[in-house]
Amino acid sequence: MRIIGNIKNPHLKITVFKMDNRLSVKLESGLYEQTYKFRSGEGVDSLEDVETLLDQDFLDHVIVQMQQMHQSRMAAIARQNPKAAEEFDKII
Repeated sequence: MRIIGNIKNPHLKITVFKMDNRLSVKLESGLYEQTYKFRSGEGVDSLEDVETLLDQDFLDHVIVQMQQMHQSRMAAIARQNPKAAEEFDKII
């Protein structure tokens, strides 16, 4: 697998990989990431195709999913360790 390029975005780090007859697009935000894979013949065969695919609507959905991932993570941590979800004591 090799990196064929990065796509600039103010909110996400977007990296495009190529391996054999497949492109992978990894979108990262903080602790979270999503990867989308495209096989040859699906119309996504180059960095330019990926840039066209990642329109504002697609990116908006990715950001919403990242927010949901964060909520799921925080809820799981709170269930595992309820004290972690409590506020810090006030220090005078």
